[in-house]
Amino acid sequence: MTLPAEYLATPRLPLDEDGGPVFGAPWEARIFAMTVKAHEAGVFTWGEWAEALGAELAKDGDGSGETESYYDRWLAAFETLLTAKNVAAAGQLADLRKAWDKAAKATPHGKPIVLQNA
Repeated sequence: MTLPAEYLATPRLPLDEDGGPVFGAPWEARIFAMTVKAHEAGVFTWGEWAEALGAELAKDGDGSGETESYYDRWLAAFETLLTAKNVAAAGQLADLRKAWDKAAKATPHGKPIVLQNA
């Protein structure tokens, strides 16, 4: 799949030698795809996305000493936009994150994570 240039111009997006995005884990690819699909569905503009992600990435230099991975910041920006656009309430996202973490811990290595395992 060839991505439009606007996606590949996202700030600090890790790219491979062919110019495609690089993911260290399957969840990173999933959150990238969900963001692209939400944008394509009109949930937010790419400018709004770049602003939200930029604000999250700036937190790495905020003096707090906390440095999260690029895709942790990406996920935080995505959740912020979903909340701001009233797509999901912050409490819903927190509950879903907890359920996902619980399901992941209950799932044997190499098996697909199923929320019902929570």
